[in-house]
Amino acid sequence: MHLTHLECPRCGERHPADELQNLCGCGSPLLARYDLAAVAAAVTPEQFGLRPADLWRYRELLPVADPRFVTTLGEGWTPLLRAPAYGHEIGIPDLIVKDEGLTPTGSFKARGAAVGVSRARELGVERIAMPTNGNAGAAWATYAARAGMDATIAMPLDAPTICRRECVAAGADLRLVDGLIGDAGRWVASLVAESGGRIFDAGTLREPYRLEGKKTMGYEIVEQLGWQVPDVIIYPTGGGVGLIGIHKALHELRELGWVEDRLPRLVAVQSTGCAPIVRAFAAGEPRATPWADAHTLAFGITVPAPLGDELILAALRESSGTAIAVDDAEILADLRDFAAREGLLLCPEGAACLTAARQLRAGGWIRPGERVVVLNTGAGIKYPETVDVSGVPTV
Repeated sequence: MHLTHLECPRCGERHPADELQNLCGCGSPLLARYDLAAVAAAVTPEQFGLRPADLWRYRELLPVADPRFVTTLGEGWTPLLRAPAYGHEIGIPDLIVKDEGLTPTGSFKARGAAVGVSRARELGVERIAMPTNGNAGAAWATYAARAGMDATIAMPLDAPTICRRECVAAGADLRLVDGLIGDAGRWVASLVAESGGRIFDAGTLREPYRLEGKKTMGYEIVEQLGWQVPDVIIYPTGGGVGLIGIHKALHELRELGWVEDRLPRLVAVQSTGCAPIVRAFAAGEPRATPWADAHTLAFGITVPAPLGDELILAALRESSGTAIAVDDAEILADLRDFAAREGLLLCPEGAACLTAARQLRAGGWIRPGERVVVLNTGAGIKYPETVDVSGVPTV
């Protein structure tokens, strides 16, 4: 392992990586840092292709030192699927979907859970607790069970039912909260505080290693494109860990010399019913203010006050990217249009990226001939209510 320390992106303070850490004293999430010169000396890009097709192929750039603590269900190495029919329709012939619905728990959250649980296990954690909009809780409950670790998961009452069932099946202590993810977060914070250190807070960006699992999406996109970067990467953004992680991965790859200096423009997609990042980006603000009365059918991006707002906005601006809010009705229309043309049922959050791609191309922000990767962050079959079958005739 080449992990050297944890660093605060806000105040610059360094923290030891061999101790359990949550936020920096200034309130910012911490980022894992590696000896990239040592990584470059230890492995070349060509060697990854000789390794198993999972995210642990990038072990030199991950934070788990002892392989005995690796907790895995085969997560990672999801396909890049070309979408020529839909892409041609919206003016992006080189449109590609990375399908995270094929991960073990049906969403990209399995990446963060695999690495986060593995590192927590290595550092001696016996019980984790976290708030969730659904899929993250299902993933962490599943991987905690795999690791022999206890888990308390708090989620809003309106979260997808399947995620609730996944948590119960994995033996987690599931608590339902009448409110949004912020309300669930406050309940978890109280639980952790009362535990006297017996429960570790594994909430979004409150520990530094979920991000390390999510960043492997960036590594995979580049490796799957022959160590080339696309022009644009479009990501549905709630807590923003996936987007922050991809941005971190791209910068690590550039510092390693494995990609050229030009990096993709990143796009954060939100719903018009909950768009704190879009509002802050448009106003040129470094921080987002909480969104009142948040609601959208793309439940995974219903995060009124993301803890990683600074990091999300910095990633967008550093990459010359943008942020866009899309309407629920258009999300559903694009979800169905894409499924009919390409044979892939996306989750609502993934379909929101299609809507964004279509609108950004129509407005000229995406230019002719550009290669665009959109992230489908979960399996569409986990959201059956997105497809109305009430009008299907009986024969």
